[in-house]
Amino acid sequence: MSSGKKITILALLIVIVIISSVFLWLELYKNNIESFASVKQSEISKIEKKPEIKSEKKTISILFLGDLMADRYIRQTIDKKGVDYIFSGTRDLLKSEDLVVANLEGPITNNNSISVNTIPGERSHLIFTFDPSLAPILAQENIKVVNIGNNHIANFGADGKTQTKESLEKNNIEYFGDTGENEFLIKEIGGIKIGFVNYNQFFSGSLDRTLENIKNVRLQADIVVVYTHWGTEYKTELTENIKNLGRKFIDDGADLVIGTHPHVVEPMEEYKGKRIYYSLGNYIFDQYFSQETKKGLAVEVGIDAQTKKMKFNDINLKLETNGQTSINTL
Repeated sequence: MSSGKKITILALLIVIVIISSVFLWLELYKNNIESFASVKQSEISKIEKKPEIKSEKKTISILFLGDLMADRYIRQTIDKKGVDYIFSGTRDLLKSEDLVVANLEGPITNNNSISVNTIPGERSHLIFTFDPSLAPILAQENIKVVNIGNNHIANFGADGKTQTKESLEKNNIEYFGDTGENEFLIKEIGGIKIGFVNYNQFFSGSLDRTLENIKNVRLQADIVVVYTHWGTEYKTELTENIKNLGRKFIDDGADLVIGTHPHVVEPMEEYKGKRIYYSLGNYIFDQYFSQETKKGLAVEVGIDAQTKKMKFNDINLKLETNGQTSINTL
């Protein structure tokens, strides 16, 4: 082969090597750029997907209700239309709260009713028992705490009270007012400790126990609520004795007093910057014989998580003759 041809072939080989090297360098550069971009995008994604810091709730809301009775005509309504029917008129209100508290005006047992179809004046007319189907619906409707310190909880004796507590516990409903045990309840909601103390006028020695419990709970809770069962049925006027009791509870450390039993709404009093609701009247009951017994009051309490100050919203209720309770907007 001539020297000229050798030079030409060598030159071509050099060119091919140079071109190949350029293409290889470009490919490597491209891959590095893509890899760098991918890493950057990954880092950006991590920043974008950083979990949000959730702020704690600034205010909690508790709704207090009056007497809840599910026997006699209410039981007959439940048998026809279901337990949830009687709550449908207030359901949205109840489910909008962090907690709902009511007075359970009788035991939950598997005993047959003896008050259905009785008339006022008959002894059996005032002996209550509620079907066990009530408990899961209470929980479903957000009534997660009940007072059982009243004059009807023992209508079916010690066994009836035991069945009641078992039914409530099975459905994660807390209770207080059981004399001798579970007299009070301390419940934490949104970082705020609420103490519920019962006063039961119909149990001998209840006043001394209540005052002692207020002092004990005051040391453990941010807010102390005394939930009472007291007064005179169907009377909207207050006695001096009840007024003095309400004020005594405040003097001894209560922040709020909620009254039940009279079956009518009684006045609210502000005392030393605290509120005493002497009676919320009925929440669910079959007392349709007067305009006063067909009225109820729900008290919505908003509590600031930082200052523990309370704001109040009073909501008027109306007992309908179909067994339901509705919000009275008039």
